[in-house]
Amino acid sequence: MKTSRRQFIRTLGMAGAGCTVAPGLSSVLHAQMSRKNMDPDYVAGDGPVRHSVMGWCFNPMPPAELARKGKAMGLSGIEGIPQSAYQDAMKAGLKISLVSGGHGFREGPCHPQFTNKVVDGLTKAIHTAADIGARNVITFTGMRYEGMDPTRSARLCVETWKKVLPIAESKGVTLVLEHLNSRDSSHPMKGHPGYFGDDVDFCVELINEIGSEHFKLLFDIYHVSVMNGDVIRRIRRYHPVIGHYHTAGNPGRGELDNNQEINYPAVIREILRTGYEGFISHEFIPTWDDPMASLRHGIQVCDVRI
Repeated sequence: MKTSRRQFIRTLGMAGAGCTVAPGLSSVLHAQMSRKNMDPDYVAGDGPVRHSVMGWCFNPMPPAELARKGKAMGLSGIEGIPQSAYQDAMKAGLKISLVSGGHGFREGPCHPQFTNKVVDGLTKAIHTAADIGARNVITFTGMRYEGMDPTRSARLCVETWKKVLPIAESKGVTLVLEHLNSRDSSHPMKGHPGYFGDDVDFCVELINEIGSEHFKLLFDIYHVSVMNGDVIRRIRRYHPVIGHYHTAGNPGRGELDNNQEINYPAVIREILRTGYEGFISHEFIPTWDDPMASLRHGIQVCDVRI
């Protein structure tokens, strides 16, 4: 006897009404957790996720205040704050998960004009990282420019990074290359039109060309989602060369809530399955009236186990 589609759906609904959700599945069923469904007092437990936060996203809150409040929520690290604020953050009990300041994303090694600036900046940042016990220093490709030869610029990137790599290796510091999207032009920090390293697959090619355990990829989940997509498949493929992760909601680079499309619990579980033990840093731009509620929500969404 044939069953209509409507009857079949009704049958499933009736069967589901008597089902219970097994422990540990709630975060899967509510991957896009709204603010109203979050625990307003949530504190990250002793699970495998090492949460960090990008300080610039929470300006004008002073870094020391952000560190104290973040530590109370279960953060383990902080980044994207002035180096002058490192000691206060460390006194609050956080590690510096990523050292910045070596050079910006605009003035990168793809342009010969900035070679010396990149070498000098990264050298100083590597020494800073070693002095405070940080493991990673961020780097970028830089922006495209008029008349550039992409093949030559790619080669120049590799040559420039190789100049500082022996220092990083000797100090036990890893340079992490951040891939950025060039599609979103709505806000200066939601996308970066003209960025040379806007294809994550190309960035991995550069990393493989260097061939060092101390030069890896900064896998920004938001930027990869915007520019390339297929996030989980790329994590599975590229995890041996991934040294750091950033989060944010897509579209909009806002909270990791039900207004964006990335299934963060599934993504974070996949990261953990690769054996990754580094930091996962929240780099979204808060839109809620209480930025600390935004941060607590992001921690709760991503505080998963496998």
